[in-house]
Formats: sequence, C-alpha cells, structure tokens
Amino acid sequence: MPVSLSSPLLAWAARLTPHALLALVHRIAVAAIFWQSGRTKVEGAFHITDGTYQLFREEYRVPLLSPELAAQMATVAEHVFPVLLVLGLATRLSALALLGMTAVIQLFVYPDAWPTHLAWAGLLLYLVGRGAGPVSLDHAWARATHPH
Repeated sequence: MPVSLSSPLLAWAARLTPHALLALVHRIAVAAIFWQSGRTKVEGAFHITDGTYQLFREEYRVPLLSPELAAQMATVAEHVFPVLLVLGLATRLSALALLGMTAVIQLFVYPDAWPTHLAWAGLLLYLVGRGAGPVSLDHAWARATHPH
C-alpha cells in the first residue's frame, strides 16, 4: 500500500528534517570534505607544499591553467569556501564555487570517481538552491538588513 503525501509518517519525517537542520548538516559535511583536502596541500598555517605543485604538474593537469596557478587556486578555494560554508556566510556563492571545482575534478582529474562527485554535487546543489538556512550568518545578515 503506497504512503500518501498526507501520511502522518511523512509529516513526522518532514518535521525531523527541517531546512535548518538539512542546510547545517550539508554545509558542515561538504566543508569538511574540501577543508581536509586543502589541509593536505599545505604545511604550517598556509605554505603550499612542493608536493602539491608536483601533483598539479603530473597528475591533475587542469587545462587552461598553469599547474602553479591551479594549485594555488585550488588550495585557497579549499580553505576559504569551507570556512564560509561553516559560518553560513556567502553560502550560495561558496557552494557554487565548490560545485564548479567539483565539476573540474570530475571532468579533468578523476572522471571515474563520479559517484563521489555526484554525492558532493547533491550536497552543494541543495545549498545553492535553498541557501544556508536560519542557523547562519547569511540569515542573520538578511534579518538585520531587511527587518520585517
């Protein structure tokens, strides 16, 4: 017997997974993925390692960018955008930037890793479409600048 959309079970499930919770979990989950990757590319506070540059020269080979520029851009992106996501600041822009990075990784670096990249894209697309949710600086900013 199919469950109707007005089912008490579905209503209960919807209450358990409000946008506030989903957005927060999505922000933290995807931020952790990119932050951890970014931390493997640096030593100390923020010194990009020779191994990172070597990786971009020999394995990643992103088209249209020099390996040095690609390594720097990726490393900065993997540090800045996750922090913004955790704070819920410029969330849609940050998620869109990481979605673009995911597309580059999928298309040019690891095309066989599409299941992983699809999971990342799902988290990021939710944030692009729905925003950071009420537990965020974006929400606080919107309330402060547009009080109702």
